[in-house]
Amino acid sequence: MSRKVLIVEDEQKLAQLLLDYLQQSGFETLAVADGAHVVASVRQHVPDLILLDIMLPNRDGLEICREIRTFSSVPIIMVTARIEEIDRLIGLELGADDYICKPFSPREVVARVKAVLRRSDKDAPLPMIRLKLDEARYRATLDSRELDLTAVEFKMLHFLATNPGRIYSRQQLMDRIYPDERIVSDRTIDSHIKKLRRKIADISAEKELIHSVYGVGYKFEEL
Repeated sequence: MSRKVLIVEDEQKLAQLLLDYLQQSGFETLAVADGAHVVASVRQHVPDLILLDIMLPNRDGLEICREIRTFSSVPIIMVTARIEEIDRLIGLELGADDYICKPFSPREVVARVKAVLRRSDKDAPLPMIRLKLDEARYRATLDSRELDLTAVEFKMLHFLATNPGRIYSRQQLMDRIYPDERIVSDRTIDSHIKKLRRKIADISAEKELIHSVYGVGYKFEEL
């Protein structure tokens, strides 16, 4: 059964290009150009994924994303020509699953759509079969070998690994790891990530589990 992709894009030529490429790749597609009609279309057609432009007539894409997240966990890929970091962080906090910045290759869009759908597929095998986390004892093992982690490192790894594929900003990680709202800098998070990567590499150097997303933050993904 083909997967359904809702394309929310007000540039007619670009929307048609995406429709053509996705259809050629076996996806069922539909398009909406007006921001005011998106939520109703999501409720009516129940897509498997949404390509959501930020700049839309009558309603902003970030506002649309916020409302969709009140009733649906459908994967959302934000499409934007506004590459300022604040837009990306706001989108992540609202629950976007990925970003594509204009200009882009239609083939890249198809590849990203397939990747996000694979991550969200409930029938897909879990990507963490090599990593085991014991939250009660703050103990983590990789390939049956124990990772010697501090409490903070364990919290960070546990949070990222139990939300695979989702991108989190440094601020989101700080809020999660330091709920007492102590003052820490972005570099503190980067330092913890660096140490985590080194300890993981000491056991399994062939794969990188924690990935940097330039200008946005970090994600856990076993590629």
